[in-house]
Amino acid sequence: MVRRLTPWPLPALLAWGGAWLVFVALQRTAAPALLAVLLACSVGVVASLLAGNWWRRSFIVLGFPLSLALAGAAALPAWAWLAPLALLLLVYPLNAWRDAPVFPTPRQALDALAGLAPLAAQARVLDAGCGMGDGLQALRRAYPQARIEGIEWSWPLRLLCALRCPWARVRQGDMWRADWSGYQLVYLFQRPESMARAAAKARAELAPGAWLVSLEFPLPDTQPQAQLRLPGGRRVWLYQFAAGAPKA
Repeated sequence: MVRRLTPWPLPALLAWGGAWLVFVALQRTAAPALLAVLLACSVGVVASLLAGNWWRRSFIVLGFPLSLALAGAAALPAWAWLAPLALLLLVYPLNAWRDAPVFPTPRQALDALAGLAPLAAQARVLDAGCGMGDGLQALRRAYPQARIEGIEWSWPLRLLCALRCPWARVRQGDMWRADWSGYQLVYLFQRPESMARAAAKARAELAPGAWLVSLEFPLPDTQPQAQLRLPGGRRVWLYQFAAGAPKA
């Protein structure tokens, strides 16, 4: 809903304006210049979490510091201009850039999932790379009786996710090093480049009968058991693994 009401580039303009408001307000309170810059940059970093792809996120994050540099509105040492980059890396660690920094799951994308991949009550369900928690919320809508868990590498995103989803167990960690063997369903919304790795991990670790569910991107060389077709042409791919499951 937020994206429909704020077409691009309005989100970037709003983020830049909000950052400047914070900066000017802090300057009037005689706050240290570096503190004012850091807090203003944090507005852009938080706003970038709602952007749909990496270049829009970068555009939102860099808008304020670049405009500040051009305006010469703050007398800062040269190293201080690394602060926006540090904030960006805090939210999006380098290994998160190799996967999917933040790909939010649409609210109703998984509503029909339980009809195709039924699970017992109290089944363990993992959102691998849970970001801000949109996938966890969609999984809870599909499986209200399941034990919903998430893992996220970025600790600021993990904290935000835990606040948004207090009913889920959310931990900070590497989804690729986590053990998937105890879950009856693992959900992913990653990049297409990550899907071969996901397929190999699922075959090696998921118990017979467990499910791997991927939004948007299919596993390579693997026949899905079912798929959901979503508005806009997106698909949800469902794979159920057995011991030594063969490729398609």
